[in-house]
Amino acid sequence: MTVSHRERGLCDQPDRPCWGCMRYLLIMLVAWVPLFASAIEFDEDTGTLPLGRAVQVFEDVTGEATIDQVSAPATAALFRAVGADTLNAGYSRSAFWLKLDLQFRPKRPDVQRDWLLELAYPPMDHVDFFTADASGRFRVAWQTGDMLPFSSRQIEQNNYLFALDLPANQVQTVYLRLTSQGSIQAPLALWSSHAYIEAQPARIYVLGLIYGMLLGMLVYNLFIYLSVRDTSYLYYILYIASFGLYQISVNGAGIEFLWPNNPWWANAATPFLVGASVLFASQFSRHFLQTPTWGRWLDRLLVLMMASAAAVMVLAVATGYGLALRLATALVLLFTLVMVATGITAWLHGLRVARYFVIAWSVFLTGGLINAFMLLGYLPNNFLTMYSSQIGSVLEVALLSLALADRINMMRDQQAQTLLEAGQSLERLNQQLATSNRLKDEFLATLTHELRTPMNGVIGSLELMQTVPMDSELTFYQQTAADSAQDMMGMINGILTLTELQAGRLGAVNSPFSLRQLLASVHGRYASLAEDRHLDFAIELDEKLPDNVLGDVGKLQQCIGCLLDNAIKFTKTGAIMVRVTGQSDDVATLRLLIEVIDTGIGFHRLDEATLYQTFFQVDGSMTREYGGLGIGLAICRQLVERMGGRLSHESEPGRGSCFRLRLELQREAETSQCGSMVSHGPW
Repeated sequence: MTVSHRERGLCDQPDRPCWGCMRYLLIMLVAWVPLFASAIEFDEDTGTLPLGRAVQVFEDVTGEATIDQVSAPATAALFRAVGADTLNAGYSRSAFWLKLDLQFRPKRPDVQRDWLLELAYPPMDHVDFFTADASGRFRVAWQTGDMLPFSSRQIEQNNYLFALDLPANQVQTVYLRLTSQGSIQAPLALWSSHAYIEAQPARIYVLGLIYGMLLGMLVYNLFIYLSVRDTSYLYYILYIASFGLYQISVNGAGIEFLWPNNPWWANAATPFLVGASVLFASQFSRHFLQTPTWGRWLDRLLVLMMASAAAVMVLAVATGYGLALRLATALVLLFTLVMVATGITAWLHGLRVARYFVIAWSVFLTGGLINAFMLLGYLPNNFLTMYSSQIGSVLEVALLSLALADRINMMRDQQAQTLLEAGQSLERLNQQLATSNRLKDEFLATLTHELRTPMNGVIGSLELMQTVPMDSELTFYQQTAADSAQDMMGMINGILTLTELQAGRLGAVNSPFSLRQLLASVHGRYASLAEDRHLDFAIELDEKLPDNVLGDVGKLQQCIGCLLDNAIKFTKTGAIMVRVTGQSDDVATLRLLIEVIDTGIGFHRLDEATLYQTFFQVDGSMTREYGGLGIGLAICRQLVERMGGRLSHESEPGRGSCFRLRLELQREAETSQCGSMVSHGPW
């Protein structure tokens, strides 16, 4: 009987491999491998056991599968081994079902242990935990996640912990269903309860070290900002605060301690705080590196980073956080590259502080890249990749603090150099000013000396004209010219005295003189001037004062004259009085007090340095109304100081002024004693 080729079926050529059979056998083997996968075994000596390679995973793309469908034997073929230490699916909208077969095989049957299943990824939105009931049907044992309040967790920890009831020598199967708008990470581990408790201090110490360093840098830079008021420190402080809160949020400490009943913010806070960190870090970099002054295009790029960060912050609170989180991850990568490029460019422009800036952001970039690639699924989830951004951020903050400290040192060096150059420049200017003042004083002294000769001629000629018969009109003109010439001579003498005082060539020359004769001379000169202005004029002398004293009578008379000139000039109505009193401490010394009192216009309270400065007028309009150079009080003050005395004043607008001249004189032997002076009377 002959069998045709079609009738022989698949194995019609016994001497050749049956490729069709092998293909179907391979498909069946792959489908049934999960059914034959053995449970992971452990005993009472097990403290912690990573479960990544023992986990089987099924990706539910629609997210509609139920536990009954997933646990059915027909679905077992859809599970596959993870093949890595941690399931890392990156950003995905699928639901991921995890299956674990556990078998507790104690060496000593009487030993009991409490077991915990840990999912060490706090940002997971939803975590559903399923176990089998007495009938063998799987039911949800616990539902939690950071989209639910913190109280939804079976054991209140930042990571997700589930208590396991594992009878000895029995295979127990558990399921986990994971969904999230963010990255899907599933670092699973089995813990004995006592081992978990013993391991917590080390984890807490690591996180405490990270948070403590961030807090320390924040407080340190806050104190520096309060001291120097540099806005770079303010933006840096805001950056540290934002990034520190981001670390707290992503590590689960935020929902545990800060906002346990606000799941919405627990999720939105992560992209929001990332955006805030980028915003303040960009502004800090602009101020710290002064990019607007040397790098317009880099400065615009940093401004673009700030705008993008603000957009991420708005998206985080206005829409679902999933989109904002993806954009924030991409923004951090781009931003860090921009920071490094900006620092290198600033370094090339000669900014010394840029070297720390480049190193700091390079370290941060390394940590951020490691963490980002882990979140995107390109790197495994372990301690280094999980905490790489935190470690990098702590090192970056410390290095940026060094950069700020170096900036302060550089500014101090620049300030010292500037002060040195300013001091040298000021010294040169002082020398030039001293030379100019000396030349000015010499010129004024020469000028006044030269002017006095023709003025003396003018005054002498005008006095001689009085001997010639003149009519009333010529007499008026002659008197006007004589008065003007005397005023001009007074100003010339004042300028000459001032230049000699400033040059230090005018000192006190003490000689015996009569105090009463001095006052009589003053009365004779100024009584007529006061009478011409319809003012009462009086000189009062304490009768107990001695007459013969030793002092510089010329300078004393000039001082009294300056004060009386001002009193008559600024008094329109009323009276002017010169009051002379004194006190003798011993036989040889007389403390003389001369007061010049008027009822003139007065002035507001002024400090002595202002009132007695050269060419000072209380009001610029006074020069136009009353005339004068504004040097009388300055001359009087310096003359009094040359004689070892002191000049002070009191004044009130509209009520007049009182100038007090205090001077110490030596007494001479008395020959006579006169009474007090009578107002307007002859001496």
